[in-house]
This record gives sequence, C-alpha cells and structure tokens, in this order.
Amino acid sequence: MFNLAIIGGGPAGYTAAEKASKAGLSVVLFEKEALGGTCLNVGCIPTKTLLYSAKQFYNAVHADKYGVKAENVTFDYTKIVQRKSKIVRKLVAGIKQKLQACTVVQGEAVVADYSPAIITIECSGQSYEAEHLLLCNGSVNFVPPIPGVNDNQYVWSSTDALAATELPQSVAIIGGGVIGMEFATLYMELGVKVTVIEALPRILPNMDSEIVALLRAKYEKAGVSFLTSTRVTSVDENRVHYQSAGAQSEECVEADKILVCVGRRANLQGIQGLAGLSVERGHIVVDEHMLTNLPNVYAAGDITGKMMLAHVASRQAEVAVGHMLGVQDQMNYNAVPSVVYTNPEIASVGLSVSEAEGDNFVVRKLPMTYSGRFMAENEGENGLCKMIVDKHTDTIVGVHMYGNPCSEFIVAATMAVQSGLTSRQLQQIIFPHPTASEILKEIL
Repeated sequence: MFNLAIIGGGPAGYTAAEKASKAGLSVVLFEKEALGGTCLNVGCIPTKTLLYSAKQFYNAVHADKYGVKAENVTFDYTKIVQRKSKIVRKLVAGIKQKLQACTVVQGEAVVADYSPAIITIECSGQSYEAEHLLLCNGSVNFVPPIPGVNDNQYVWSSTDALAATELPQSVAIIGGGVIGMEFATLYMELGVKVTVIEALPRILPNMDSEIVALLRAKYEKAGVSFLTSTRVTSVDENRVHYQSAGAQSEECVEADKILVCVGRRANLQGIQGLAGLSVERGHIVVDEHMLTNLPNVYAAGDITGKMMLAHVASRQAEVAVGHMLGVQDQMNYNAVPSVVYTNPEIASVGLSVSEAEGDNFVVRKLPMTYSGRFMAENEGENGLCKMIVDKHTDTIVGVHMYGNPCSEFIVAATMAVQSGLTSRQLQQIIFPHPTASEILKEIL
C-alpha cells in the first residue's frame, strides 16, 4: 500500500509527487496522457514558445524603430512548431527525471473503493491501495452548445491550433479571454487576419478595464477586429453567424479557421467511487488545506475551480502535501499574480480598481515610460502601472501593469501584497538600475 496516490500528472500532480517523495512518502501517480498535463503539453508552455517566435519575427519587421534595418524578413512556421515540440519533450523528460522516486502509472485511473483507512484505485487492469488520495484531474476544453461547432473541419480547439503546422490566412476567435487574446497575438504578429468575438462587453473581463482598453486600441490599429457584446448564434462551415447587442439582425464573418476559446471545465472523470464527495457547480469543494469533505481525500488544481492557473495548482499541491505531513500551511488567494502574454504583456495581482472603489483606497497611476530601461527597450510604447494602496494603513493591496516585460517583475508586486508591505517599506527596498521594475518605486 502507498502512502499517497495522485490522479493527474499536471503541475499540481507532479509538484505533489516530488514534494511527498522527498519527504519520504511512498507515492503512486496516475497519468492517462503525458506528464506535465495541459499546461506543459497543450497550454502554457507551447503557447509561449510559439508567441516568442512570433515576437521575434514581429520585432525584426519593426526593427527600424531602433535604427536597425532588416529586409525580406520571413519565417518558417513548420520549424516554429517543431521547436515548440522539442521544448515540450525536453520539459516532459525533466519531469520524469524528478519523479524517479515515485511509481508512475500510465493510464486512466478510477477510484474503485473508498474508506477513511484505505482508498483503492484501478488503472489498466491493476488495483492500487493508498492511505491518502490527491485528485489533480485538471480540466478539459469547454465546447459551447453552438450549432455547427461539432464535427466541423473548419473549427479548432486550442489544442488543434497548437498542433497545426500551417497558418490560416484568417481566423475567427470565439472568446476574448486570456487564451483567445494570446492566440490573437500569435496570429496578428505573423500576419494572419484576426477577428475576435466576445459575448461580454469587453475582452479580458477579469483584467483592469483601462489597461485592456489600451491593448485593444493597439491591436485594432494593427488590424485586429473586435466584436464585443456579441453572441455567436451558429457556425456554418467556415462562417460564423452572430448578433451584436442592439442589432436587429444577424451578421456573418468568414475565416479559414474558427478557433473556439471560451474556457475550460473541471475534469470529474474517475471519481465515481468517492460516494458523498462534495461537488458544487462542477468543482470539488476543498478547505484551506485542500482537504475535501472526505477524510484523507484532497484535491488541487483546476478540479477545485478556485483559479485555473498552473502556479496556483502547484501551490495548492504543496499545501495539500504539507497538511498530510502535519505542516502548518494554508492557501491564500489574496496575492495570486495573473499574466496575459499579449504584446505588450499585462500583469496584475491583488485587488482590482473596481474592488477598491470607495474612500478606503487610493489608486496611483504612472506611465511605464518613467522607467529608463522601459524607454530604452519599448520604442513608441507608453505602458501603464497602477498601484492600489489602503489609505488608512498605507498597505499595498493591488498592482496592475501594461508593458513589457511586466510578467518578469510582477513577482515583486506579489511579494509586496502577500507580505502586506506599506508604501514606505517598498520605497526602502533597493531596486537595480536601470530596470523596468523600478516603476514600482517611481509610482510611490
């Protein structure tokens, strides 16, 4: 019998397996596809790899802004995709190396029987017993009930788009959230005609509205079309039929490919043997220690529905294993950084401006051009940094940024929010000069 059984080898699963095995627990991990889960194989890493190649091409085409002349710049998309696949393979191999002390079972695991003392999991015709169970089943692409979407050769999921070795000349993206806008960035920079269709009044609804407006304006100038407050009514081969708010009739847009990016849903397959497990709104209910309502059964990652981010999943896994080991630790979602890898990037942490409305907070704003390093490396861009401070305690409670490379120093803002730093305490920290991160001091 194992001390811990883990279902799912994504960021939550492999993080938990490594941490538990290092602590001396015997671990069995079940993964039906490839180690690394959605993030590594068909999500975060392949997307960012493609985006980096696209940015290299885009920067070369626009190099004259920096006094550099590049003529007849081209790209080979097949090689771009091959590089993406190579990087994924290397990272998957790295995870396998980390899990050498664990028993890794390839196949779809099913919880066959549960008691507080022994949990039985079946996989590929074999049975495995464990004292503790950690569910890291992840999530799956959500396919909306739009007539004409299923079994349509012109319709792509994000997984299909990442696997494609040729670019379409035009693409209609259904969904203007993080996934949709990152694909919009990829295709825009490589010269594909892009139309983004979003049902809500604005794209990236969970990000700062002023920052999103700046991004949209830049993308519209680059040729991207946005249809917000727009409901897709049906898809007919390569034609998307839609109706915008206030419109009296439907309209249509044609594209070589239709990319559906409307979000993901928790994967609840294989847990039928856990009778009485608390599930609400399609997610497993957990406490601050990632423990479910069943003794010795934990859950981490997308299946909990807390925040579908790889770094949140990893942290949840650490908390879950720590609780099994008797470590005093718990989840805190007040300082979770979020990044959208558009160009420019968007990064945020903590309270939003709308959440901080009222007399208790002050919002400070400053263009990123107050940083000399940002000016040197971002010709023609202003960027924006917004900091939300509690008026009564001077505590920093939120930071929102627009500009490259804010994804690389949002962690400094995260530490400030997590630690409850005051403006004065942040001012006393020495930042290296010149760096774009200095904007976090300039704004004070």
